[in-house]
Amino acid sequence: MMKRAVVVLGLLVGVATGGNVIADGRDILVSFDGGIGVNPVQNVAGVINPDGVTFPDVRRNVVRGVTPGGGPWRIGDLKATIDVDGRIQVKGRGLLLASGNSIGQNANQSVFATLICEAVAPFVEHSSTPVGVPLEPNGDFRIDDVLDSVPSECASPVLLIRTNNSRTWLAAGIQKLGGDE
Repeated sequence: MMKRAVVVLGLLVGVATGGNVIADGRDILVSFDGGIGVNPVQNVAGVINPDGVTFPDVRRNVVRGVTPGGGPWRIGDLKATIDVDGRIQVKGRGLLLASGNSIGQNANQSVFATLICEAVAPFVEHSSTPVGVPLEPNGDFRIDDVLDSVPSECASPVLLIRTNNSRTWLAAGIQKLGGDE
């Protein structure tokens, strides 16, 4: 009983202090549960153009130096864990185009994952193999790989799912925090 209490207390201290959590025998650096599809336009400004549908100024949705994909994408679900040794496992569901004539399709994309830990520039990208894995017709994918470099800590993690041809981002993970169930 005492051994179990010490293990539980250690896990709670690790979570409360932002440290790594050991789960299923793995020392986890960061994990993600849920995803956000890209909207390539962060905002627009100025008076609407004479065509009635465009604006003179558009601010692209660049995240930590990575440009967005060319159109909106949606993702149904995303779960990811990154271990302190750099192993990355990502399971994505329903990563599909969210606009245009190819809406609901995967655009024959292959994707890879990038972890960025800095909140301000300069940003360091830690990526899975950039060749990527092909999206299934329904937008599902799995990445089981090792990052090309491993951060020693990750105070402000962002996980981007990127296309291998243009290296733009199509989806982002939602960080799983210590109190999340």
